[in-house]
Amino acid sequence: MTLIFKLCGRDEWRAAEAAGVYAGSADDLRDGFIHFSSAAQLPGTLAKYFAGRDDLVLVAVDADRLGGGLKWEASRGGALFPHFYGAFPVASALWAHELPLGDGGQPILPAEARP
Repeated sequence: MTLIFKLCGRDEWRAAEAAGVYAGSADDLRDGFIHFSSAAQLPGTLAKYFAGRDDLVLVAVDADRLGGGLKWEASRGGALFPHFYGAFPVASALWAHELPLGDGGQPILPAEARP
């Protein structure tokens, strides 16, 4: 199993749970795909795009459950990032955890998402 992770706002994830499907954030919709990160990419993604946010939810998904809509594409620094083209069923999430802020305003990752 290959775990990939989606960072999103608490209200955004709650709306997805109510709808049964996650269609993406405003950035995802603008870019045409849902941005995911591997465990190794999460710290950089948090630092670059989410520092100081106290409303984050980290969603873990088994990449194999997403099928052909998942593409690993070059992004930041040429690294291959998981991008999902389409919406995914909330039921495909293995878990979702709210992220508390640590010292310095960085969200703290749960142990199961640390590289």
